[in-house]
Amino acid sequence: MVNVVLGGFYGDEGKGKIIDYLAADADITVRYSGGNNAGHTIIVDGVKFAFHLIPSGILNKGTKAVIGNGVVVDPKVLIEEMKVVEENGYSVENLCISNKAHLIMPYHIAMDRLLEELRGNGKIGTTVRGIGPTYCDKYERSGIRVGDLLSAKFEDKVRENVARKNDIFRLYGREEFDAEEIIKEYKGYAEILKPYIMDTVILLHNAISENKKIVCEGAQATLLDIDHGSYPFVTSSSPCVGGVCTGTGIGAKYLNEVYGVVKAYSSRVGEGPYITEQKNEIGDTIRELGHEYGTTTKRPRRCGWLDAVALRYAVMINGLTGIAINHLDTIGKLDKIKLCVAYNYKGDVNMDFSTDQEYIDECEPVYEEFDGNFGDISNVKSRKDLPENAKKYLDRIEELAGAPIKFIGTGAGRENMIVE
Repeated sequence: MVNVVLGGFYGDEGKGKIIDYLAADADITVRYSGGNNAGHTIIVDGVKFAFHLIPSGILNKGTKAVIGNGVVVDPKVLIEEMKVVEENGYSVENLCISNKAHLIMPYHIAMDRLLEELRGNGKIGTTVRGIGPTYCDKYERSGIRVGDLLSAKFEDKVRENVARKNDIFRLYGREEFDAEEIIKEYKGYAEILKPYIMDTVILLHNAISENKKIVCEGAQATLLDIDHGSYPFVTSSSPCVGGVCTGTGIGAKYLNEVYGVVKAYSSRVGEGPYITEQKNEIGDTIRELGHEYGTTTKRPRRCGWLDAVALRYAVMINGLTGIAINHLDTIGKLDKIKLCVAYNYKGDVNMDFSTDQEYIDECEPVYEEFDGNFGDISNVKSRKDLPENAKKYLDRIEELAGAPIKFIGTGAGRENMIVE
């Protein structure tokens, strides 16, 4: 059985908490896209874990944590993350890294920084972690994969890539890279990572044939998808459900439940359209109540109301079988809550979401208002026991989205959750 957890909006929805719950009895958790430009935060016994590459199932003894072929891997970051896991009393012996995953090299990070600077006012707002340039090399077919770390051809591939990249850096008067230094550095990483590198496609299909439980976790989210998001203000991979198949080698027929995670409000990091953003006191209040600062970058997130039109789009694109909604406790601290239920496009009120920026620029959100003040709901374990104001809000979201709410986050801890 293969279940999927992915982001419904712009990322940072609290996917790690839902993954952590589903991974409790899973045999394998697998990350299928993105790189260390994303983070999943989990709080266990008061200890905060921010996972950027390692699947969060690593905290469950007996659960294999697979970094799939669709992920781009910065080995330095990965090794640092492995150390943090071990320093907190957990083991990384069940970590598995796809030999087909691509490596982030130092020149990718420099290229990311250069490209963002050259965009000027049209910058995308990348995390400058080298993610985009690594995917560019992947599709240009000059990338270096994790399996290459163990190959006799590794040194030649590094030298060839460095020579090409230095031509570009020289053109812009930037510092050039020394291939031999990179080779030495990455050979050191190879010695540490060698026991964990394998063909994870075979591993996953063996598990499927044995009826093992697999949880696939996405990074970023639907509206940041390279194809279906608000292009060009998107990530460089496919966080949508299609990315599961390409990023793991698992065929579509094996997928079971697909859960989309959102917050009871919304947020976004970086540039790009965001129709329900509140550039006012409400937005600032939501940011502080929800501690909305990037797990990876610490950047303050743009905050606003929940957009049911965009959520309906995420349900459609991903074929969501269920919705997980976090931070109900956070939004419940406000006196009044607004929910975007439609768009007004030049007088036409509809629920037609589009990633066309010119269309979004002409749209005005249509809101419905709900009473807040939910009180302390952190220990509520059933939806029927929630305050009436909270139930009305959830019922309307469910109605508009066209998919059932299966998980409700009522606090920061892993235990603060209602499962329907």
